[in-house]
Amino acid sequence: MELAELLDRTGLDVLDHLERQVAVPVVDGVQAQGDLIVIPLAMLGTVTMWSPTPWRQVPPGGVELVRGIAGNNPHTLVADPHTCRWTTSLRDPIGLGIAVFENTEPAYLVHPEHGGSGVAPGCWLVRRQQERGTGLRARTVLIAD
Repeated sequence: MELAELLDRTGLDVLDHLERQVAVPVVDGVQAQGDLIVIPLAMLGTVTMWSPTPWRQVPPGGVELVRGIAGNNPHTLVADPHTCRWTTSLRDPIGLGIAVFENTEPAYLVHPEHGGSGVAPGCWLVRRQQERGTGLRARTVLIAD
């Protein structure tokens, strides 16, 4: 799928500097988009789901997984109807997990600055990125691009 088609389907937009006629890659493995990382859930034996897990279908306009500082640059999960469900009912021991999604067809992350990236069918954990400071700033900081 090309970025232009993905944007037409979802009503989302990206910044003008991005080429809209580019094919959006669909990756079957760990991938990052800005301050998010998407990991196959099977790779992480330490992440658990609440029981029962309240799953929700990804709506036509997508689901905002995280929004940058000052409300800018959301990372939005989008998928065709009835092909992707998501939940925030999880426990991640390192505290960075924000959602789990399960898709039977490719799902996509759309971001105004990064464009789109595709996620192959599977079950996936979405985590925030963090950085650890040094010296007087030795605290952990979540990244929000």
